[in-house]
Amino acid sequence: MLELFAGELRRLRMAAGLSQEALGERISYSASLVAAVEQCRRLPQNEFAEECDSALGAGGLLLRIRESIMRESLTPWFREWVAIEQKATALRSFEPLVVPGLLQTEDYVRALLEGASQLSGDAREQLVTSRLARQPILEGTSPPLMVAVMDEVVLERPVGSPKVMRAQLLHLVDVASRPRVHLHVVPKAAGAYPGLNGAFVIATSPEGDDLGYLDNQLKGTVVERSADVLSLRQTWESVRAEALTQGQSTKLISEAAAAWT
Repeated sequence: MLELFAGELRRLRMAAGLSQEALGERISYSASLVAAVEQCRRLPQNEFAEECDSALGAGGLLLRIRESIMRESLTPWFREWVAIEQKATALRSFEPLVVPGLLQTEDYVRALLEGASQLSGDAREQLVTSRLARQPILEGTSPPLMVAVMDEVVLERPVGSPKVMRAQLLHLVDVASRPRVHLHVVPKAAGAYPGLNGAFVIATSPEGDDLGYLDNQLKGTVVERSADVLSLRQTWESVRAEALTQGQSTKLISEAAAAWT
């Protein structure tokens, strides 16, 4: 699919009589990026695909190809969860080790995958792009209620450079200002608590049903069994009870951001 996007972009550009430099100027991107996409060295971001589609009069073709690329970049077991996530009216997320995926910056995602993933090259870049592609659900006209709880350790673990960490934490503070996003931190002083058994997400469907998601070293699992979902809800309540208020949490995040210099 990446080759198809590259080929169609090149075909449409040449049909319009534009060089890579001319197309770059028209869409406010560098010619080197246009070349990288046409040579399959870079995955097209959504905004890039939108600008190219509009500038070249593709009628949505490039956007449709990009959507197919995103679907292909997701492993089969994760596609089910993404479909659930996209339709959810509420998401409750707990992460003891890293920033929740929906709240990660591009540089943080890339640094995290460079250090924690066995993927490399195009495969890793596809994963970066697919993760970022999930995030617009928090920016739409009817975003889900997002309640995210993290352990304080997340603010201190270096993922990438200090600059990457500072930008990531400042992004969290910014995201927390949105009316449908609530961000909380469990302080280290809480000691041992149920959340330390692992990360999880609970999604509420439009019908009001809850589904869970668990991740491990091999794959993720969608949790549907009533007893298991109930157990996750109980763990969530325990975790949430240990967390600071949003005001206290954003203050702590801001102070942690300032320390990454």
